[in-house]
Amino acid sequence: MTSPVALRDLPSVDRLLRAPGAEAMANAFGRPLATEALRVTLDETRRRLREGSSDETIPPDHDLVSEARDWLEELLAPTLRPVINATGVIIHTNLGRAPLSDDAIAAVAAVAAGYSTLEYDTATGRRGSRAVHVESLLTRLTGAEAALVVNNNAAAVLLMLSVLGRDREVIISRGQLVEIGGGFRIPDVMAQSGARLVEVGTTNRTRLRDYAEAITPDTAAILIAHHSNYKIVGFAEEPEPAELAALARERGLRLLFDQGSGALRDVGPFGLTPETTVLDGLRAGCDVVAFSGDKLLGGPQAGILVGRGALIDLLKRHPLARAVRADKMALAALAATLTQYLTGRADDIPIWRMIARPLDDIAATAEAWAARLRDAGIAATTAPSESWVGGGSLPGESLPTRVVVVDPGPAGADALAARLRAAPTPVIGRIHDGRLLLDPRTVLPGEDLVGSVIGGR
Repeated sequence: MTSPVALRDLPSVDRLLRAPGAEAMANAFGRPLATEALRVTLDETRRRLREGSSDETIPPDHDLVSEARDWLEELLAPTLRPVINATGVIIHTNLGRAPLSDDAIAAVAAVAAGYSTLEYDTATGRRGSRAVHVESLLTRLTGAEAALVVNNNAAAVLLMLSVLGRDREVIISRGQLVEIGGGFRIPDVMAQSGARLVEVGTTNRTRLRDYAEAITPDTAAILIAHHSNYKIVGFAEEPEPAELAALARERGLRLLFDQGSGALRDVGPFGLTPETTVLDGLRAGCDVVAFSGDKLLGGPQAGILVGRGALIDLLKRHPLARAVRADKMALAALAATLTQYLTGRADDIPIWRMIARPLDDIAATAEAWAARLRDAGIAATTAPSESWVGGGSLPGESLPTRVVVVDPGPAGADALAARLRAAPTPVIGRIHDGRLLLDPRTVLPGEDLVGSVIGGR
């Protein structure tokens, strides 16, 4: 064991603060953090000396300073950072969902860099409302009487039920009592809102008469919820929104629609199974429709509520609306994204570029990438596969693609995937049959996937 004399020879923090490199570290990170880093480094060195062999020596002062700087850099390294999404999942919840368009990025940068008209009316010189920045765009796009934006769709649903269903019954099909990522459950949100859940039908079949028979004098509304991340196939049945709207009108109820996915476009032309869009829900007679801004809409995280003016006004005036309101950057990005829809430029939104990308173009990219990897000594081929829309949108729907198949060698696919995740810009692929698959569909223009793979192998 190391003698006590060796431990006493450890430098003090004050001495290390005067050592080469310490001043630069203090300037870069601040003196308090630099001092803490040096203390941590000395404690770790003391532990190693106590537990090490008798020939263990005390590192030079400059090495201790260098170790302290490494500790600080690791401590302060951002954990929220860009990655290259090569999974083939277009709206990847864990990877930030929809990437923003150039227009949306520019709009965010413009309002983030300085002051803005978030709640200021330049015409009157008085306080304004943040609702005006997107409401007219949403009403023009959807035909709704009014609109409100909050911070995400879970908040939109919570606000809608808190205002329009509290202390009363809200009827929903058992087949729509979904749980999505992060443990978000429709029944739990309904309970939190104060609405009393009334389940009707069965998991796979709910008929119009099930709703009609469940209505009581205490019923406030009927709720339709998007299936999100699962699909019922085979022996299944649900009433159309128009049928439920007619029943709601006949019985003096409100029809609420958690559309969820944010689809404003018909996805049929892209080879995907159509679903009820926001516009379909409103045309069918839904009183309020709630949906996401960062799924099939292709914008920032946001919860959007559109519908009858009198009901949206009630939502705007509720105290919860302030607690869940959207910030200036989300509103700027959403306004830019909605403008692209209004001006016929939705195809420039990244998720729609990915969905519409021709298979021949994807295959050519995959072949070129595989050739570059082989030139670098990495065994790679291409193969047919599938991409997914993801993000709780269009459950079970896939698009044909062509992937790069990387042979990981003796270390195995898990080890290769871990090395790529540790790259300066992490590359996230998927593992299948012991090989790593990289899908060009979800790799954005300008991202150097091949260079990152070669550097991280």
